[in-house]
Amino acid sequence: MGRRTLYVSDLDGTLLGKNSRLTDFSRDILNGLLDEGLLLTVASARSVVTIGEVLRGLRLRLPVVEYNGAFLTELATRSHRVVNALKPQQVRTVYETILDHGCRPFVSSFDGVSDRVYYCGIPNAGMEDYVTNRTDARDERLTRVPDLAAYLDRAVVCFTVIDEEARLRALSARLEALAPGEIVSHLFCDAYHPEWFWLTIHDCSASKDRAIRRLMECERFEDAELVVFGDHENDLSMFRAADRAVATSNATESLKAIATEIIGSNEEDSVARYIEMDFRGQVIPSDVAERSRGSNLTD
Repeated sequence: MGRRTLYVSDLDGTLLGKNSRLTDFSRDILNGLLDEGLLLTVASARSVVTIGEVLRGLRLRLPVVEYNGAFLTELATRSHRVVNALKPQQVRTVYETILDHGCRPFVSSFDGVSDRVYYCGIPNAGMEDYVTNRTDARDERLTRVPDLAAYLDRAVVCFTVIDEEARLRALSARLEALAPGEIVSHLFCDAYHPEWFWLTIHDCSASKDRAIRRLMECERFEDAELVVFGDHENDLSMFRAADRAVATSNATESLKAIATEIIGSNEEDSVARYIEMDFRGQVIPSDVAERSRGSNLTD
């Protein structure tokens, strides 16, 4: 038997198409391959709750990487195998710095039994849109509290701040200066409301590459070839760790620069098409994937 291959895909902008949905076409292809033994999971900035929503009907069996590596979680049961929380002093520093910049965060935490997303007030329309979305979805994690500071003693895995881009860039720079090498943040535009940006803040141990390595250890896949798919800066760590790193054509230039291959866009079912041909050992034609001039092998 040849070397096994583990495929790990980002979701938004990568596996998911328009309106952050998995197409029936991709779902059918992947379910057929999963029934044949395909090793596949996802690594996303999303929570396991919203991962489950957008991948409904996809028969994933392996744990998923959520919150950019803060959790390694069983999709069916939502039980965490790994929790990478911020350290207590980091939590206080991050929280106070967010307030100093005139922002209010959503605080994602785990109390040992349940996940929670705490918030206090919704001072802008971007936050209001998020609360409305989660309320409409009947997300039981969402919890409004009178004083966020009283809930920071839980295992906080992520602060999420939704605000204007300039304010969040300043906040990110300040946090990096206060705790260099201790925390990691990701800034990205809200795909549905481009006037608003999101900044997520995690412990440095919460990264996609580390969570994937833990998954490979837990499942005894250390000898497997790792093939990853992505489109954004939060995929950089897993691109550098992979044997093959495949960027969608809509990916950022920085990600394409270290990709080993570039495929079509996320709106063309490109990830599912690539996995099907690769899994079956078929030669992938140039119109499906093109060799990138960059390579992650030297990173």
